[in-house]
Amino acid sequence: MTQHEDSMFIDGAWAPAKGTGRFQVISASTEEVVATAADGSADDVDAAVAAARRAFDDPSGWSTWEPSRRADALERFADAIDKRKDQTARAVTLQMGMPTMIASLSEAVAPAGLLRYYAGLARSAPVEEERVSYTGGKTVVRRVPIGVIGAIIPWNFPQTLTFFKLAPALAAGNTVVLKPAPETILDAYLMAEAAAEAGLPPGVVNLVTGGPDTGRRIVEHPDVDKVAFTGSTRAGRTIGETCGRMLRPVTLELGGKSAVIVLDDADLSTEMEKLFACTLVNSGQTCILGTRILAPRNRYDEVVGAFAALASAMPVGDPFDPATALGPLVSQRQRERVEGYIAAGRTEARLIVGGGRPAGLDKGWYVEPTVFADVSNDATIAREEIFGPVLSVIAYDGDDDAIRIANDSEYGLGGSVWSADPERARAVANRIRTGSVGVNYYNIDWFAPFGGVKQSGIGRELGPEGLAGFQQLQSVYYS
Repeated sequence: MTQHEDSMFIDGAWAPAKGTGRFQVISASTEEVVATAADGSADDVDAAVAAARRAFDDPSGWSTWEPSRRADALERFADAIDKRKDQTARAVTLQMGMPTMIASLSEAVAPAGLLRYYAGLARSAPVEEERVSYTGGKTVVRRVPIGVIGAIIPWNFPQTLTFFKLAPALAAGNTVVLKPAPETILDAYLMAEAAAEAGLPPGVVNLVTGGPDTGRRIVEHPDVDKVAFTGSTRAGRTIGETCGRMLRPVTLELGGKSAVIVLDDADLSTEMEKLFACTLVNSGQTCILGTRILAPRNRYDEVVGAFAALASAMPVGDPFDPATALGPLVSQRQRERVEGYIAAGRTEARLIVGGGRPAGLDKGWYVEPTVFADVSNDATIAREEIFGPVLSVIAYDGDDDAIRIANDSEYGLGGSVWSADPERARAVANRIRTGSVGVNYYNIDWFAPFGGVKQSGIGRELGPEGLAGFQQLQSVYYS
């Protein structure tokens, strides 16, 4: 059944959209319209920001609550989210095609887990520190909330990435105006319902649906104090330019083209499940994935064969089937984009497996997992983020050459090193210019800072550093 949503969640209640524009949500696996939603106008954004501003500025409101009181509210929010975790996972799978085996481990688990983690930090992290002044007096350094946060969320892990921002922002005492991607709005509605059930004060969490114009209005709004964005480098550059001009803090988690360095002593036969998780998961629609496979020249054919076998063995199909490893791409436009890169790859390298659309899947935006060999690191498929299930295997000569190739990228978000000798792998990992790197493994750790360098972004999310990113420092001097 097609769902019709005409409302925004503003000031603690569902309010009819002020604009008349609408957009459709189309299932990536069936190509059917599963929902329609209001395309937020400038008036909708203004109403949401005004509600967040009132809630933040209230002298007895959310921003002034004791951290333990906010933590209690976040834990109620987590409980309400947990009640909806299966609905949330199903909604994400329905909309963008994330296999249910992944959605049940990420979208169903991360939101409540992050809320509880940041509730714990709110209780334990000091918000004031007293220092002895060089004058002989004292200075109190305070960590205070920034204000109204504009959070703009992508479609690939929509609720996980929502709570990368929402959980620490709320724990710090901020209020939030959140815009989900138009491809994934049903899960955002469930989040807003949970916020209401948890009894968060009106205006603390506000939800506005819409496309690029809606996001642009949030970024440019004079009453937004910080922007937190996850998405493409191209969009992030524009947001960063706007925030720089307005002298407004911004966190940007952007694109990636990470390297998987297979050292010459690695035993791939025992690592393929973990390698799948850091190269092809979610049909390659994950910014951290290592889509450049760096293979030692003396084992090159073996490494190519291992990844070809991995790609060929992955079940592609109905994302609601628990056996499915790879679902569809999010949209027809995304599939056309990925197929354009595959066409370019055919002229630059040697196609080993994949390169087409899976047989028997006439509905849905599916692409076969694809592996190219004989790839130069200067090739288009090695330089640009494809955001699809496409791997490029690049040869190297020695550890120093592998490090050089890994660092020869405008991106720096993830990466991994694989070796029978963890200390050797760590020595290589330490020389890679990237925000995060794994040794014989890669998975984001909620307790540690995450973010990119170079064109992969600015700032850090997660860990205590993620909380600090939503606070500003004030020094109070005493004689």
